[in-house]
Amino acid sequence: MDYKLDHIGIAVRNLEDSIYFYKTILGGSLIDRYKSDAKGVESEIAILEIGGNRTELLAPTNNTTSPIARFLKQKGKGVHHIAYHVGDLDKALDDLKNKDIRVLEDSLRTNKHGRRLIYLNPADTDGTIIEYCDYPNQ
Repeated sequence: MDYKLDHIGIAVRNLEDSIYFYKTILGGSLIDRYKSDAKGVESEIAILEIGGNRTELLAPTNNTTSPIARFLKQKGKGVHHIAYHVGDLDKALDDLKNKDIRVLEDSLRTNKHGRRLIYLNPADTDGTIIEYCDYPNQ
């Protein structure tokens, strides 16, 4: 399996302030900004490109049910997840299963950019939230 860093997701409290920092201080370009009210997401997301790498800024849209809101309450703002492009998500899931690594089944989805993604169970990754993703239509 070939793994490539896809992006880093960062939990933020104020999306406008964070976008300003990443654009002005780090010289990033805002690629997209959208809201997802899907159950288990409930976040506003800004995607920035900095030096050829992508960063997702994630702010909760629902302070009760958003996983980003829970993350902010438990750990505070900062790195939420690291995403790896795996080429073929189905094969990567089979590989994880064979290695007894669990995934968060309810996190499996396709986002508005056609990226299929799933989160690995942090209990099996030393507490780090890791996303596996692929882009089957690209």
